[in-house]
Amino acid sequence: MVKSNKINILFVCKYNRFRSRIAAAYFRKINRNRKIRVKSAGVIEGSPINKNLINVAKEFCINIQGSPRGLSSKLLKWQDILIVAADDIPKDLFNLNNKYNKKTIFWKIRDTVSDNDWEVKQIIKRVINRVSELNKRLEK
Repeated sequence: MVKSNKINILFVCKYNRFRSRIAAAYFRKINRNRKIRVKSAGVIEGSPINKNLINVAKEFCINIQGSPRGLSSKLLKWQDILIVAADDIPKDLFNLNNKYNKKTIFWKIRDTVSDNDWEVKQIIKRVINRVSELNKRLEK
């Protein structure tokens, strides 16, 4: 699964505008292992990131600015661990990942349905908790 002791983690959500970007940015912030690299992508290439999401993420010192990235075969080849940080993506979409001995993890994290700051903050906290747990497991 791991190439030359490096681990490549790909966080995926539906559009790469929120959940996967929060996960990748927060992982980069807390991870100290230089052998672990992370990227994020969306199953569907989407529109630009909502400015309110960017501003609320900044309250957590997380930068999610930039353009959303669509999932590609290059990213799928690059990754060793694929983490689907979404509850709105079919699991069978990633069946081939197991065929190539790559690990797939599903986090059932719902997307925002509004610009409500409280809702956005709750989802960010959930992503942060999952990323923190992952980082602790990888440190062992």
